[in-house]
Amino acid sequence: MTSALSRLLAVARGDEPADLVVRGGEVFSAFTREWLRTDVAVVDGYVAGLGEYVGRETLDATGRWVVPGFVDAHMHLESSKLLVDEFARLVLPFGTTAVVADPHEIANVLGTDGIHWLLDVCGAIPLDVWFMASSCVPASRFESPRRALTTGDLDALLRRRRVIGLAEMMNFPGVVHGDEAELAKLALARHVDGHAPGVLGRDLNAYIAAGIRSDHEASTVEEGRERLRAGMWLLIREASAARNLHALLPLLAELGPSRIAFCTDDREPEHIADDGHINSIVRDAVAGGIPVEDALVCATLNPAAWHGLSHLGAVAPGYQADLLLLPDLERFVPETVLKAGRPVAEIPEAEVPDWVRHTVRVGALGQEVFRIPWSGGGKARVIGLVPGQIVTESLVEEPTVRAGEAVADPERDLAKLAVIERHLATGRIGLGLVRGFGLERGALASTVAHDAHNIVVVGTSDASMAFAVRRLANIGGGIVAVDGARVVAELPLPVAGLLSDAPLDEVLTRSRALVDAARELGCTVESPFQSLSFLALSVIPALKLTDRGLVDVDRFELVPLEAA
Repeated sequence: MTSALSRLLAVARGDEPADLVVRGGEVFSAFTREWLRTDVAVVDGYVAGLGEYVGRETLDATGRWVVPGFVDAHMHLESSKLLVDEFARLVLPFGTTAVVADPHEIANVLGTDGIHWLLDVCGAIPLDVWFMASSCVPASRFESPRRALTTGDLDALLRRRRVIGLAEMMNFPGVVHGDEAELAKLALARHVDGHAPGVLGRDLNAYIAAGIRSDHEASTVEEGRERLRAGMWLLIREASAARNLHALLPLLAELGPSRIAFCTDDREPEHIADDGHINSIVRDAVAGGIPVEDALVCATLNPAAWHGLSHLGAVAPGYQADLLLLPDLERFVPETVLKAGRPVAEIPEAEVPDWVRHTVRVGALGQEVFRIPWSGGGKARVIGLVPGQIVTESLVEEPTVRAGEAVADPERDLAKLAVIERHLATGRIGLGLVRGFGLERGALASTVAHDAHNIVVVGTSDASMAFAVRRLANIGGGIVAVDGARVVAELPLPVAGLLSDAPLDEVLTRSRALVDAARELGCTVESPFQSLSFLALSVIPALKLTDRGLVDVDRFELVPLEAA
């Protein structure tokens, strides 16, 4: 029997007919950034050659632009709140044919067992999902996952097929200061993604010298330029809560696409459904003045090149035939998506074992746990939201005090914030204050709380906050918006408290209803539940809250609510 390679070469030489010839289109060369009037010959899911070929089937691409499938350089499947089969159904029509995922969300809840399950179910879908081994579970010593991942756990994960490196190293202070535990993780892999928000100068030098070669946390031209000058790959993120594209477009315009790739990181399902996926970043970049060809390279060849996926990202001989036929170069919504040379077939449903459910354990909980005793006239540390970003401000303000307690004050846009440990029912709770949600009444709560995914709740009254948390426990995890003792909207996420087992349409309907409910309660944040979820992430400056208390991320230490 002729080997697959022999057949590929025979078709490339023109000695045998191709399975498929895509004929008459303008074919994008990601290497030279040219448009070629040529045909594309496909056999056994790979491109055999460009030129004049005979095929058993022909696809007419006249008047269409033929480009490689889009590759997401860094993302978290769990942020879509969808099982992987529904996620594939959502993004494939937008032209995303491959993603590189960090599964640290499910790892914080279910450990390596959760990652192995996710790896297994991804193997059955037509979307290529490549994994990075989660390097920071927990993200820092201030967070409480179900169980920390050890270097042994990471070593075992790195031995699995489709695990291609070490995921974002979020404990950047630990790396910079030479923490032996973090350096031991870095020694496991040569391919390492970074995460270093606001890090510049000598600290950035130290971080890069440790072997970390990418970062998706740059939010300013200064940060991006310094990373590129030092040899890093700049992954430009356009997520739901953290949107960095427009801030970094001047850098892409000035320097071109070399060592720059696009990623979504964390996108809500309705954001994808309404706006698109990687294709929307290409669209917005082009609308912002970036040449079409440069934007396409950042969405195809570059993410594949950074991650060593040498068979993806181009329409060229020997590359996987992930092809998009675009009717225009403005919207970048494909008319046809070919995955390995074929239209996407039926996507099998993901199987969900019982052990990945029932992960919310908080015990009995009343409104008294949210009390913040306050005596005297001291000031308080307050988390300040920054619109369109997941970084926060560290504010110092006079709290509103009634009957010896610091309370929420909607008139001052001050809400209470709490993070409750939910994996082992320890009863541990961190309390704080936050400005910027605009809440006038009620509470918002979620078991999606990066990265340990304990319960995070923001509210204007202790009673509403307690009701919201109890409701999450009753439904096995998810997201709720409540007004007093009334559920205004909710999205159950029974799979690890992170994912829905419902169809896409139902998830979209419920997710949109939650945003509307937050608006009804007065919330003014564009992506309220994404913003809420990141208030518990202790490695994003400047002030965050975990179940262990307030974290001053710049000083990388726990600090009291009362300011000195």
